[in-house]
Amino acid sequence: MMNAKAMFELAEAIIEGIVPGHDQLLELARLPEENTMALLAGADLIRRHNFGNSIHLCCICNGKSGRCSEDCRFCAQSAHARTDAPIYGLMNKNELQQGGLRAAQTPINRYSIVTSGRRLPKHEVAAVAEALAGLGKEHIATCASLGILDQTDMELLKAAGVTRYHHNLETSQSFFQQICSTHTYEERIATLKAAQRAGLSICSGGIFGLGENDAQVLELALALRDLDVDAVPLNFLVPIAGTPLVNCQNLTPLRCLKIIALFRYVLPAKDILICGGRATNLMDLHPLIFFAGASGIMTDNYLTTTGISLADDLAMLKRLGFVPRKKEGIQVAPLKSP
Repeated sequence: MMNAKAMFELAEAIIEGIVPGHDQLLELARLPEENTMALLAGADLIRRHNFGNSIHLCCICNGKSGRCSEDCRFCAQSAHARTDAPIYGLMNKNELQQGGLRAAQTPINRYSIVTSGRRLPKHEVAAVAEALAGLGKEHIATCASLGILDQTDMELLKAAGVTRYHHNLETSQSFFQQICSTHTYEERIATLKAAQRAGLSICSGGIFGLGENDAQVLELALALRDLDVDAVPLNFLVPIAGTPLVNCQNLTPLRCLKIIALFRYVLPAKDILICGGRATNLMDLHPLIFFAGASGIMTDNYLTTTGISLADDLAMLKRLGFVPRKKEGIQVAPLKSP
């Protein structure tokens, strides 16, 4: 088993441009949870080398909720589940813009509209593009997460000033069929490649605690490295009543930290954003996400669960000696109603 000194030396090598071998990374992935803290020093070194003390902040709008045709076993919005998740159609333009207008007045770097369903119909993709275009790219960076879209859809978003498309792989290819049967892993990869061809940066990660093993966590990280994604959101399962995974309890705070650190070793220069389930699963160890390698967080609420307020997140960053990432080329917009 690799000791703390060897892990730190590996991190130093990564900073010098060395790509770790698969066996080295698998050894990190299989590290016993009780040794997780030994992994953090190297992960923190890599993060500081690439990002200093700056933390990327993003927020989302649940633009269309519920009645999703897909059977993702962890999702409260699936029509195959029986949950209390809100159900409504696509918000109107004003509603879609409100969160972005608020975010433009804060240190938040990026605002995203997320919708339920296999894919958003083309006329609704156009409506989201129009809403995001109206925010003004000089005031807030924008992102969309609208399902399995094609390149024509991506080009429409790009023309509207959207700079990033989000579409999680969710888990490893070898585990995916145990989580979803209504679409394929290959369709998710094709969606990301379509966004890249359209000139959008891509944000893709996964959710953990579904029953995947350590090797499958690494498999996902390597798949994202191969796709050259720009940002990697990591989510930790909060089991929801009415979903097939309601009784799934596979996470501990230390396992969450180990996953974050492993992703930092695999993806040294990519933004790693900690999103859903961070406070619930990490509990008292939650502030250690940055020392485990995280360079960003999703702030405020998630799709169907409550998150941590921006004020509380900013206070935490200040206590820990971090600062919100500077908004390059972005001006604070005058507060207005759309």
